[in-house]
Amino acid sequence: GSLSNVQLFLQTNKLQKKIKDRTWQVMALVAEVSMKQALATKLQQEMRDKEQFLMTVSSRVDQGLPPPKETDNEWLKILRNEKMQKLAAEKRVKQAAEEGVAAPGRRHTTAVRRSTAYFPEDEFSLLLPRPHGALAPFKPSEPGSNMRHFRKLLGKPIEI
Repeated sequence: GSLSNVQLFLQTNKLQKKIKDRTWQVMALVAEVSMKQALATKLQQEMRDKEQFLMTVSSRVDQGLPPPKETDNEWLKILRNEKMQKLAAEKRVKQAAEEGVAAPGRRHTTAVRRSTAYFPEDEFSLLLPRPHGALAPFKPSEPGSNMRHFRKLLGKPIEI
């Protein structure tokens, strides 16, 4: 008795879960199909508009009249887009060349280089840079915008 009721209950729950999953799948497919359908109608309307425009332009050319002003705007837009694509391609090539020249493992940066070495000033040493080591000079960063809330220190004269 109770064992068969438990099995029946579990089987019913499994079937309900399958039904719910299938319902969600169908709803997702319907939404996807409706999006594709909307895109198709939009593209069909765009195609009809372009065909109408082509007919207008060809009839004006056949009559010896100049094409409409929209063609000039479209042509300028096409030229501008081609120019932008060329500039973007050149920029990509230039970046790739710069990255190829850089040492492996180093990144391109616009930060100011900090000194990691110095040239010794004594007359007996070679003119080769020596690393600072642990005693590198400190280069403070620019003060932040919140520093305006603090008073500037007045330097006291040093008495010896």
